[in-house]
Amino acid sequence: MQRHTIAPRENWQGAVEEQGLIWHSDADGPYWDESAYYSFTLDEIERFEEASEAVYQLFLEAGDWIVGHSDVLEQFGIPDYCHKAIRAAWKDEPPALNYGRFDFGYTGDGDPKLFEFNCDTPTSMLEAAVVQWDWKEACFPELDQYNSLHEKLIGRWAAIRSRLPGQRVWFTHVADAAHEDTITTTYMRDLASQAGLETHAVLIDDIGVDAKGRIVDREDQLISAIFKLYPWEWIVRESYAQDVIRHLPTTFWIEPIWKMLWSNKAILQVLWAMFPGHPNLLAASVVRERIGDSYVAKPFLAREGANIEVVRHGETLARSLGEYRDGLTMYQELYPMRDFGNGYPVLGCWVVDGVAAGMGIREDGLITGNRARFVPHVIRG
Repeated sequence: MQRHTIAPRENWQGAVEEQGLIWHSDADGPYWDESAYYSFTLDEIERFEEASEAVYQLFLEAGDWIVGHSDVLEQFGIPDYCHKAIRAAWKDEPPALNYGRFDFGYTGDGDPKLFEFNCDTPTSMLEAAVVQWDWKEACFPELDQYNSLHEKLIGRWAAIRSRLPGQRVWFTHVADAAHEDTITTTYMRDLASQAGLETHAVLIDDIGVDAKGRIVDREDQLISAIFKLYPWEWIVRESYAQDVIRHLPTTFWIEPIWKMLWSNKAILQVLWAMFPGHPNLLAASVVRERIGDSYVAKPFLAREGANIEVVRHGETLARSLGEYRDGLTMYQELYPMRDFGNGYPVLGCWVVDGVAAGMGIREDGLITGNRARFVPHVIRG
């Protein structure tokens, strides 16, 4: 693993905008950063693939155990009225892309270590699947890249197409000012179209219920299947949440409600308890004393690096603010991040239905937040 500096392409902004990445910069500088790139050996890439698929299997086993324990579902902060629906979805396996991004720490030596699994509403998908591939083709056409996410997502949509009523699916998101959610959802909608599905768009605020409590769009059409870039923990707080749960057999939600198990950082403790010492896991517990005096404290449901504290030998090295102060905190063993010259890289390793599908790299300080930079990569050697 090496970091290299390189001159950005002339008019790189226009190049990435053509691929849909319109949030590439802000007043503080670029988010998409092609002034550098990382190179990896094929052996390292195979190590990341093996780690991703091995950790996915751990999540399957952890999910099997969690659904049998109501007290654990309660500790996760999942409302009681959702428990039955989660068990049913886990058992019946409604249509799902079953995709996600493992965030791993890796210094160039040893095994990659899991920080968390972003699998309900993972972002940086367009950057990983499309934009960095286009950069590689322009700058290093002779080299390869760890990247099959685009093709695997189309394949997965095709695999579940026949299970979606009318082979039709709606796509929803928040109307965000930066348009990141808009473009990311539009990209996923395009993938579904390429897989032969009929697609429709609806903003999350325009979703409602009819007289029977069924889920409908702005034109009062019954939504039979919907892809959401909107987390389940927010959905279950909406005014129509219990209608959503009651009508899950009528409306397929992608991803399914059982993703509340895997996207919650509380699962880190379950994984460590079930597989202590696993080479791709870090020790984790809700009891700080079990981890020691060097740890990362993170709320169960925090996003974009909010409300994180990094402590080494009892001294706070970094702390982030945010809106996730309520609820329990997970304490995870501190991993010795390595600065390769302009921040600490986190490897975002993608899986689609349990199969490794590529990687995107973000650089930031000790806490990877929404100011992190996305840096492309190649395979060399």
